[in-house]
Amino acid sequence: MRTTTKALTALIAAATPAYAATGEANGLGILTIAFIGFVALIVVFQMVPAVTLFIGMVKGLFATTKQNPDTAHKDARM
Repeated sequence: MRTTTKALTALIAAATPAYAATGEANGLGILTIAFIGFVALIVVFQMVPAVTLFIGMVKGLFATTKQNPDTAHKDARM
């Protein structure tokens, strides 16, 4: 069992450089572009509710409200 483990370890250690990059880069791969697109979609879909809430907040800040005389009187007593 120990001999088999040592042999497999030596084989894996010797085969590791075969998976190393050759040093030549030929641009972005299709998976890289797909990943960047996926991240961009997440950002866009998170921005939609954020912009909606921001617009509602700005509208609420600058909106004028009419106060009903009945409610104004009740608020003054409290």
